[in-house]
Amino acid sequence: MMTSAPGPPLPLPEEVVTGLTPAAAKHASQRRRRPLLGYAVMPVLLGLACLGLYLWVQGKDLDSIERRLVNADVIRQGFVEHIKLSLASTVLAIALAVPLGVLLTRSFAKWFTPVVVGLANIGQMVPSIGVLVVLALIWTIGFQPAVVALAAYALLPVLRNTMVGLQQVDRSVIESARGMGMTKRRVLTRIELPLAVPVILAGVRTALVITVGAATLATFVNAGGLGDIISGGLSTSRNTVIVTGGALTAVLSLFVDWVAGIVEDLLRPKGL
Repeated sequence: MMTSAPGPPLPLPEEVVTGLTPAAAKHASQRRRRPLLGYAVMPVLLGLACLGLYLWVQGKDLDSIERRLVNADVIRQGFVEHIKLSLASTVLAIALAVPLGVLLTRSFAKWFTPVVVGLANIGQMVPSIGVLVVLALIWTIGFQPAVVALAAYALLPVLRNTMVGLQQVDRSVIESARGMGMTKRRVLTRIELPLAVPVILAGVRTALVITVGAATLATFVNAGGLGDIISGGLSTSRNTVIVTGGALTAVLSLFVDWVAGIVEDLLRPKGL
């Protein structure tokens, strides 16, 4: 009796290959690495925006106060201080939120998860200027309290995305790994966290953009940044200075988002 040759194996569903739930696998399949040309669009647009801003300021008849507030040295120093504030606060938020998010997704921690998430929500809802003022009153002014206040403001996106990323891993994959003899720690480090990386990175990207915008308020606690330019323009009623400081902050925010997007694409595990 002749038997037909076996056909090619059927492709596995993506949620089985990746270990994600069907909804998460569908979302992941829609986010592939961008072509190389796609990475070049944003810096070109930001460069043109900076060129347009430079030509606009050069065309103005600046007085001595405006020249003191808007010059290459002041802008360079503001950029450096702003980037330091944003990076330090985001790193602090990641160091707190990722381990906390992992802890809150464990079965033994379900009873106090709403409390911790509620506190993180409070940190997001309270205006960052209020947190800065409170820390300045009970602590001090300068770089450190500004970083703590910005980290509290950026904590929620990283915490929520860490929890969501871990919770969307298909339970059957975890149970299979446990059945193969893997410990809970190995399941977490070898399966759950790698599969949650894209979602966690999206939260980090959001936190970075939030801190870049909120860092302009650090000027009120003498922490520097591009907020010094905006504050100087407001206090002297110089609209050119205000527009320059606001435009530079927007450019920096978009640039940071562009860099974070590249890092997100590079660190995303293959197949996600």
